[in-house]
Amino acid sequence: QVQLVESGGGLVQPGGSLRLSCAATGRTFTSYTMGWFRQAPGKEREFVATISWKGIRAYADSVKGRFTISRDNAKNTVSLQMNSLKPEDTAVYYCAADDARTVVPGTGLNEYDYWGQGTQVTVSS
Repeated sequence: QVQLVESGGGLVQPGGSLRLSCAATGRTFTSYTMGWFRQAPGKEREFVATISWKGIRAYADSVKGRFTISRDNAKNTVSLQMNSLKPEDTAVYYCAADDARTVVPGTGLNEYDYWGQGTQVTVSS
């Protein structure tokens, strides 16, 4: 089993930046697809970004060009660099892992097997 713990959330002004990190414990995730999802108040959880074990990336259209997902397999971590933040980016951000070891990363939340507890990101003046 894998345990995921997110960190790095907080309050930031519009146009600012934050970097979220997700640390994996237990079983190593070198071959796992790793993803970030978010859930705003009153909305369903939605896909943000994902990266496969081979480094193939995919992003939601709403964050493309502003967010960058990366992974460090030596440290068992995955990060989400968020730039040019907007108020609509406000949400709880969740780290997730898919143990299917697919080459192309999935974007559906039902494809992911392990989830972190979430970290709050608030973009406001």
